[in-house]
Amino acid sequence: MEISVYAVRYKGNWTLRLSVDIRVDMTWWMNQDEGQENVVERWVLLGDELPLSWGTKLCETFKELADMERWGKGQWWAYILAQLKSELALEPFDGERILSGGVENICIWDHVQGWTSCTKGGDEGRETDGVLRSIQKRSLITGINGLDRECLTRQANELANLLSGRQLLVPEVEALLAEAAPGLEHAWRSAAQLAYLQGRLSFAAGLAPAPRTRWSAARTHELRCNRCGSGGVHRTRCASCGRKACAYCETCLALGRSRECSLLLRGAAKPVLPCTAGRAPATELDRWGLSPAQRAAAEAALRFLAAPHGEVRGRFRPEGRGFRALFRRDKVARRGSDAAASHGSTLARSRQPSPKPGEGARHDADRQVPDTTVERFLLWAVTGAGKTEMMFPLLQYVLDHGGTALVATPRRDVVLELAPRLAIAFPDVSMVTLYGGSAERWQRGQLTLATTHQLLRYRQAFDLVVIDEIDAFPYHNDPMLAFAARAVCKPKGKFIYLSATPPQSLQKEAARGLLPYAKVPVRFHRHPLPVPFRLGAASVQHWLQKGRLPASFIQRLRVSIQRGAQVFLFVTRISHIQGLVKLLIKQLPDVPIAGTSSQDEERTSKVRLFRATEIRVLVTTTILERGVTVPRSDVYVLDADSSLFDEASLVQMAGRAGRSKDDPCGGVIFTSPQWTRGQKRAIRQIKRMNALARKRGYLKEAKH
Repeated sequence: MEISVYAVRYKGNWTLRLSVDIRVDMTWWMNQDEGQENVVERWVLLGDELPLSWGTKLCETFKELADMERWGKGQWWAYILAQLKSELALEPFDGERILSGGVENICIWDHVQGWTSCTKGGDEGRETDGVLRSIQKRSLITGINGLDRECLTRQANELANLLSGRQLLVPEVEALLAEAAPGLEHAWRSAAQLAYLQGRLSFAAGLAPAPRTRWSAARTHELRCNRCGSGGVHRTRCASCGRKACAYCETCLALGRSRECSLLLRGAAKPVLPCTAGRAPATELDRWGLSPAQRAAAEAALRFLAAPHGEVRGRFRPEGRGFRALFRRDKVARRGSDAAASHGSTLARSRQPSPKPGEGARHDADRQVPDTTVERFLLWAVTGAGKTEMMFPLLQYVLDHGGTALVATPRRDVVLELAPRLAIAFPDVSMVTLYGGSAERWQRGQLTLATTHQLLRYRQAFDLVVIDEIDAFPYHNDPMLAFAARAVCKPKGKFIYLSATPPQSLQKEAARGLLPYAKVPVRFHRHPLPVPFRLGAASVQHWLQKGRLPASFIQRLRVSIQRGAQVFLFVTRISHIQGLVKLLIKQLPDVPIAGTSSQDEERTSKVRLFRATEIRVLVTTTILERGVTVPRSDVYVLDADSSLFDEASLVQMAGRAGRSKDDPCGGVIFTSPQWTRGQKRAIRQIKRMNALARKRGYLKEAKH
């Protein structure tokens, strides 16, 4: 995409601005009403067909220089060439052509002399039309007098409201408008430009240079995606901007191609939910019927939500020296925003008042990276503790105070499972459910339920962000999804993690007092967690090679079947499933046995049959380590010493047993030839939770 770039001197200071409709900017800055103060001193059009990435580079690196108010076209042209030196080096033969028109394309307006370098005629109207000569090629009608200002103001208000809390590429904006504001999708440029000048919208390139600081080892031309934060880029020839080496992001390609020349429109954040620290949290809990352990944790989380900003620890911190620099990018991007937003032109005095310097609407729209002032809380609850039920009062608190809340989970099936439960819990609240292919992707609700990938389209949109299963695939160890999750929370908003097995980094922060947290060490039925028993045995690969199963393993398996348990058999590799199923059928011919994995098209039906006890033994991978509750279950983890099973995986798989109040003491068996650190740590974690539950009096007294 190509864009206009201009410099403006206002109240003695210079700033550079971008424009997708230069007529709006000329009306904003130069059409003064009689008696109006704060007249613009000088206005310089540097180019009206620059590649977007070049325009944003000029704006972000702009520094006011001495005597700049006396510069002519030649000096401004030299400045452009110096600032774009590295970009022009990548286009050795086409750089001058891309700059379209060179020094002759620069136009200067002075509040005393008027147009000082444009057409040679003396009529100001002719000269103004001359500035717009290349814009007319894009069929945007002629001249600034063609603007319907009242209509434009209404459209800017509508567009700013629709984009508030969102960040979208142009095709996504047009799709949103086609559904929510038919007709505006073909005339959004003028409305977007007015909202940009008002500080309610910001423009960014899809990709931008990674900032370099003394802590960063970033190369000169290293790029980062402004949507997902990734540095995985690829360069190709681009028909849109005319460059031979226009880069695009490979990481978030599934959501649409984010390029250097792609315009990313970002709506400003709405005001954050006010704190109500004096409110008693007990009033939020009475309707939910929580157990003592659930209630204690929910009360701690409610106190966190009600606390004024800054009174609790647990803010996001830059992750390493290179990442630290990202949180400084907004300082450069916001330069000069106050000048435009506070300028008193005709368009500025619309129904939507422009923000004054320091009010921050423009600041929020321009912020390039997740806000470090967002405060976090960890709800650490054992498997089967009822995390969803504990989440309800937290959502109720935010929704009752007029705030917006997001519940994000890594997996689509969990979204589809949670949606009806949330709808029943909050029947009077507007709710949107988002996942790949969702029909509600452009709708807005007070409560949003989404997969973590869908968060890339939001930005500073929610007062409360709840991330479920933070240690689960694909969220775990994916910097893109972590970046997106942080970015969707409003400045000074609140962020809550839910997990039975939080990552070691969060556990360490909690232990050091850097992250407020609450532990729920017992399940809702108040019985202790089943502690795994280790059974020494050869590897599954060895079993398959020998064609027989260990007698000790078969003996244990028969006990589980005879007591009426449903048996999970977890293996490390999909290739082991069918061979193991054949050996099991040979040993247990009267028992219904099946296998499934992520590659099995019949997985859903097999899990349903397993729940209905029509399948008694199910051989599977970690695809079923979470989110599956089957009453009266025993769990066997084969090859528990494998590096593919870490502590968190072992705890999650063990958590499939004992979840039912009718069978709270299900069995868990780890089979392996070696006794590894992962197994020891998993068992230690389970025992510690049981000890904590006993110490706090949460466990039911054993009957004698």
